Amino acid sequence: MKTIVKMTLMLVVICSSLAFGQTEPIIDHNYVPSIKPLKLNGPRVGVTFLNQPANIKADGFGLDSGVSVGQIVSQFGWQFEWKYFETDGGSAGLVEFIPLIGGLDQGLFIPSANVLVGFRTGDGWEIGCGPNVSLVGTGFVVAGGYTFKSGYMNFPVNLAIIPGKENTRISLLVGWNKR
Repeated sequence: MKTIVKMTLMLVVICSSLAFGQTEPIIDHNYVPSIKPLKLNGPRVGVTFLNQPANIKADGFGLDSGVSVGQIVSQFGWQFEWKYFETDGGSAGLVEFIPLIGGLDQGLFIPSANVLVGFRTGDGWEIGCGPNVSLVGTGFVVAGGYTFKSGYMNFPVNLAIIPGKENTRISLLVGWNKR
């Protein structure tokens, strides 16, 4: 029994000396973690240029088939953005959903929706592509742009091209959001 007590005491002394002999972790007090925004959602306004006047192809939204749309169409909407990856340098893979209302300047209500999968560099350049659906037609949108930064605000400027059988649409959209 005395042998067990002596061995237990020796084990406690050895373990405690090992625990007290450890050094404290090194802490870099100058390290500032980067805080990344979770979402960069915000309003979008702009114009769409058509290479020729278009006709609405579907009934609905208070419009009859055959309503003519001018070559310059106002746009108003919102961009919803999600990152699916981000690198240490700030580059990110993105999925964006951009619903827009066009034609208000012509007394029309032309809804459209865009879903883009893209990439943004840490410097603010971005490119993406995906489907576009609107009453003027459907298509595949290719977009690119740059985000200007001022303090905690971002000001994205994007150019989108939607080639089509009857009409090519080119949109210029600007917006803002807070980081």
